[in-house]
Amino acid sequence: MPKLPTVAIIGRPNTGKSTLFNSLLKRRVAIVSDVPGTTRDHIARKVNEAEIPYLLLDTGGMGGGTRDKEFEEDVHEQSLLALRYADLIIFTVNAREELTKSDHEIVQTLRTSRRRHVPVLLVATKCDNQNLSEEAEGIFAELGLHDDIIPISAISNIGTRDVREAITRELKKLHFGVESPTQEPSEIPRVAVIGKPNVGKSSIVNALMSDTQREVSPRLVSDIPGTTRDSTDTIIRSKDRDYLFIDTAGLRKQARVEEDLEHEAYMRTILVLEEADVAVLVLDATEVCSKQDKHIAGLAIDEGKGLILLLNKFDLLSTEQREQKKEEVAYAFPFCRYAPVLTTSAVTREHLPKLFDLISMVHRNRQRRFPIKELHEWMQEQLMGKPMGALATAKHITQSKDIPPTFILFVKNPKQVRVSQLRYLDNRLRETFGLEGTPVRWITKGPGDRITE
Repeated sequence: MPKLPTVAIIGRPNTGKSTLFNSLLKRRVAIVSDVPGTTRDHIARKVNEAEIPYLLLDTGGMGGGTRDKEFEEDVHEQSLLALRYADLIIFTVNAREELTKSDHEIVQTLRTSRRRHVPVLLVATKCDNQNLSEEAEGIFAELGLHDDIIPISAISNIGTRDVREAITRELKKLHFGVESPTQEPSEIPRVAVIGKPNVGKSSIVNALMSDTQREVSPRLVSDIPGTTRDSTDTIIRSKDRDYLFIDTAGLRKQARVEEDLEHEAYMRTILVLEEADVAVLVLDATEVCSKQDKHIAGLAIDEGKGLILLLNKFDLLSTEQREQKKEEVAYAFPFCRYAPVLTTSAVTREHLPKLFDLISMVHRNRQRRFPIKELHEWMQEQLMGKPMGALATAKHITQSKDIPPTFILFVKNPKQVRVSQLRYLDNRLRETFGLEGTPVRWITKGPGDRITE
């Protein structure tokens, strides 16, 4: 698979980074606020609509100036990490303010910390009128980072098209190829083993290996959280089929990450998840399901990956505790009830071989396609005699070529379709066709929109 380029937005606090991030992504993801330092952690999303898809990073502000002084150093370190990974950097400066000492310090950091071949786009934000745009070009030219200065007002959608075109132009110069907008199904399932530190991810991969393979290349296992710093690939064969397992470093809450190596582990895990087909979220059965466990599951779902929940260390629970644990997991993960749950132990390997069959099923479901006639018959059955509101006007349903399964509904007024109605269809679809382990996407369009299949 071609390498996915990484584009990082950096700048001092309150220069419009998150607003630009949302504008390039064409949806609100990053929190936008007038309070400097609102964004503390990296936010990463793939921009699929671009001519050359890329991973976009929104970083916390560099150079201080926030109310949370205790976090400033950590946020700055995260931004430095983004510089080291980025293939293209967008440096934002506030056109409504004079250049500050922090702006000049960031420029110096760019000159010393980024890789030499990495281009920098200088974006002057908050240019709501022509005068500000002209003044910005003159003032910011002295920074000497780039021949072109792009004045924008992301909140008014002024100049963002120029930024998109500049990103594509620079990525082409770096010889990044154009990917097909539709991900091609892979013959070998790529499985990202994800989860918090010290839940037994490496032990699970070791336990899946044959005795011969384990003797040659075992995964490093330790009781110390964070032992796995990198992402490593292991091909494991089962029933004449190969599976590519990628054991990732544990994902922690970024506010608790202190070491630079942990920052790198977080970044690499995000990139690995981006390229995976199926994610196996390893949970420690002896611990209570946490918000971080849910956050990690959400990352996999947002990226459209197949998902399997694996309860490790299940052998340490009593019969009563096992039933309670199953109920707890069902209660903690209502947003992904479609994900199969496997109870096992890396020590005893009980039920663990079933993981291969689950991966194959999820991988297959993620690539499933349905004939339009079959979808129409199913849709008519769901709408007949039921109070479906705006969905009752649906005249056509089709499946796009995207992975995971993505269905397009044509209704009279898409804005009147409620989330609860789409959730109802989602549940009925799964009852009829299965689709265990894969997320499903729903898109609503009006009568005048073009049909895409």
